[in-house]
Formats: sequence, structure tokens, C-alpha cells
Amino acid sequence: MAQKKEHQLPDILATGIVAKSGLFTVESLDLKFSNGELRKYERIKGGGRGAVMIVPLIDDDTLLLVREYCAGTHDYQLGFPKGLIDPGEDAMQAANRELKEEAGFGAKSLTELKKVTMAPSYFNAKMHIIFAEQLFTESLLGDEPEPLEVVRWPISQWQTLLTQADFTEARSVAALLLAKEHLISRAN
Repeated sequence: MAQKKEHQLPDILATGIVAKSGLFTVESLDLKFSNGELRKYERIKGGGRGAVMIVPLIDDDTLLLVREYCAGTHDYQLGFPKGLIDPGEDAMQAANRELKEEAGFGAKSLTELKKVTMAPSYFNAKMHIIFAEQLFTESLLGDEPEPLEVVRWPISQWQTLLTQADFTEARSVAALLLAKEHLISRAN
């Protein structure tokens, strides 16, 4: 196992806004590293509250996924339900709300598997990966422009899921592997 080396964070000498849209703020950073090196970095500022991705298990061997339109790739992608944490919510409350909005189920049991970052070199965003069990039917109106396709997938066929042409989102792949490991460790 690799030892973690102590690092001194660079000093932020100046910040500025490079661009701003309805979704993103791009910030410039003038940095001075501990060795005296000066550099300019840019980063996308995250919203602060974070987001959740839910891995729902409807029974002992069936996952729930959703297929939805993704503007970044301009196609439909298969992945796990996800969304932002709203003001006043914690990750578990957000996970249950998003599960109800996107898949039409709530969960009696929620377990956080891991908090992950997305592109930390230039994006300050965190996502909680939540494992959901003991599901019950309940729907909430979400903010999706069209109904999402809910897809049931046998977890015993997780390797086949990895080969699906529309299952490409790295966060969903990581969530699948974390859930698989969680189930294995729980069985032992």
C-alpha cells in the first residue's frame, strides 16, 4: 500500500472569473507552489452541496438503472439515478428523493459506499455513491424533461453491463463496482 506523502498546498495569490453561465463558473487561480514556481490554473467551481448517485437493489439480484438523455454526448445513456443535493437536504435525503423522482421507488435502507470527485484537476464537485435496498413504490415529480426509462438488470450479469455501448459514464461504472464489492464483503 502506498504511503501518503505530506504536501504543502500552493498559495493562492489571486482569483478571477473567466466565464460564467447558468450552470458553471470558470475561475482562474494564480498559484505559488512551495518550490517558488508560479502557475495559472483554471477550474470549474462546484455548487458546494454536492450530488448523489444511487445504486438501487430491487431484490437480491436485480439493480435498477435509468436511461436518460445526456446533452454532453447528445445521446441516451444507461446509468444509475443521480442528482444534486438540494438546499436543506443531506446526502441520504437527496438520494431517496432522486430515487423517487427518477425510478419511482423509495428506499428503507440507504448506505453510503464512497464519496467520489469528478475530474478534480479542474472541477470541484463531489458525489456520494449510495446503495439503496428495501425498495418500495413511490414517485415524486422530478425536473426531467421526459419520463426516464427504468431498466432492471441482474447484478449477476454485471460484467455484461460493463460491455453495453450506452453504459459509459465513469461514475456509474465506479458505482457498480463499489456495489458489487459491498455485496461481496457483506456476504462474508
